Amino acid sequence: MKQTNVRKLVITALLSTLGVLGGSLFSFSIGVAKVAPMQHLINVVSGVLVGPWYALAQAFITSLIRNLFGTGTILAFPGSMIGAFMVGMVFKYTHKLWLAALGELVGTGLIGALVAYPIAKLFLGTTGALWLFVPSFLMSALVGAIVAYSLLRVLWVSVIEPQLKR
Repeated sequence: MKQTNVRKLVITALLSTLGVLGGSLFSFSIGVAKVAPMQHLINVVSGVLVGPWYALAQAFITSLIRNLFGTGTILAFPGSMIGAFMVGMVFKYTHKLWLAALGELVGTGLIGALVAYPIAKLFLGTTGALWLFVPSFLMSALVGAIVAYSLLRVLWVSVIEPQLKR
């Protein structure tokens, strides 16, 4: 296995672990959704550091473990997975942090919320309106994306830029 793949696997595993722990420690309810800004922070970091497919895997692993432990909901799957993948794709093609953070807002806050609504209705019996999901997902994604952007801005010269030159 190539060294690059091992590095990406290790980073993905570490970020998944942080997502499980952080999502359990730093979560709150907004409307009908239990939101975890830590997951959005990790989605942005993951998408930037390891790319779209590993970021997607990280979001799935984190959501699965949190659901198995009872600290997450089924709504974590569409929100985090779409957001993480979108961050990775946006960063892969633009190499701009602010667009990657915006990718999390659009991917999770809008698309993920729209996909979560029928899932919540089917599996959770939620009878709330669609407009309840978008603000709660957007608020959580916004907090996480701002923190992630700030963190990655600080690490840009020493960590991210050298990887882009490879």
